[in-house]
Amino acid sequence: MKKISVIVLIILVLLSFWNCEKDDLCAESTPTTPRVVIEFFNNANPTELKSVTKLVIEETVTNSKLVADASLEETDDTRYLFTANKILLPLRTTVDQSVFNFTLNKGEVNEATDELIFDYTRKEIYISRACGYKTNFEITNPTTIVATLPGSWIQSITVENVIIDNENETHVKIYF
Repeated sequence: MKKISVIVLIILVLLSFWNCEKDDLCAESTPTTPRVVIEFFNNANPTELKSVTKLVIEETVTNSKLVADASLEETDDTRYLFTANKILLPLRTTVDQSVFNFTLNKGEVNEATDELIFDYTRKEIYISRACGYKTNFEITNPTTIVATLPGSWIQSITVENVIIDNENETHVKIYF
């Protein structure tokens, strides 16, 4: 009788593991909500990439600065400075508009600010149980993406791709 109960117990344990699913982990290679890819170009020579210097990007809705380098202290203003010819900017996933102030040469005599308003539609896509959803965007105002403030520095903007579903291509080109 003891042998039979041990065998039955082993069979029950094996059957319980048979029904278990493997852990559903979200791989790092899984695509997530894409950011809008913005490249900066020389207005005098539109094919030449041009780096911005001391660029600070602030979202005007929440008045929060975007993080450029997570390793710096939060009180350090250099944390929010970009010096590059390409940036990836996250859009809000809860509303259909994101508004940003782009300030060039922050803290300098020749500081200039432009406000960029992105209007878009959102499309949520289910990835998996572990990864949840990602949001793709479609820009709905490709010809009126900039509302220039006094002291502007952006000369023109072109939207290369209104569909934002990956970060492998340039979506917006800014000429200055």
